[in-house]
Amino acid sequence: MSDHTEHPSPAAAFPDLLHAQRVWDTELPDFDPATAPPAPLPLFHSWFAGAVAAGQTEPHAMSLATADAEGLPDVRTLLLHDADERGFHFATHATSAKGRQLAARPYAALGFYWPAQGRQVRVRGPVVRCTPAESHADLHARSTGALAAALTGAQSEVAGSVAELHRAADAAWERAAAEPDTEAPTWTRYVVEPARVEFFQGDARRRHIRLRYRRAEGGAGAGGWTRELLWP
Repeated sequence: MSDHTEHPSPAAAFPDLLHAQRVWDTELPDFDPATAPPAPLPLFHSWFAGAVAAGQTEPHAMSLATADAEGLPDVRTLLLHDADERGFHFATHATSAKGRQLAARPYAALGFYWPAQGRQVRVRGPVVRCTPAESHADLHARSTGALAAALTGAQSEVAGSVAELHRAADAAWERAAAEPDTEAPTWTRYVVEPARVEFFQGDARRRHIRLRYRRAEGGAGAGGWTRELLWP
């Protein structure tokens, strides 16, 4: 009789692990769409502050979706740099994959997810590049590490080895510390000008609330926005 114990393969165990996960295992806030402001920005600011107060980790992290040269979707996570009347700001190298994609197809979608409150925000709209002065100011308002990462200047390119990555990172850190005002010529700040913004409030009984702001043609609606309640 063999004493060998059979263990389930990771692939076989994955569905059980997946289905054991809970969603929103916390008390969720209420959201009455009738009380929402006429434009999306004040509501975004309010929800962001609520996420911070609820202890949400990295509430400024967001997904950025673009399209490549074949029109196929691409997505990654990065940080929000501002949200104002112009739109939703982020930054990257113009020579990166997303920078090249935005140059060819200047339209993007953003996604925020704050599970601490069961909330999502989705944004879609055209993307514009900020001025070189704004891009410079954006970079130098950040940490030494952020400047060092920007100075490597090879984002999305193929690296030869981990050792090569470490050498370049170490050199960039030294330069960023010694020359804090140095330029990173390809670093670019972008703004997604929202055409549609959707706010999703989760509900434990699946009575989710979806409120969409749609920028109306001709400026119809309050402040040029039309509000629509969507089926979840």
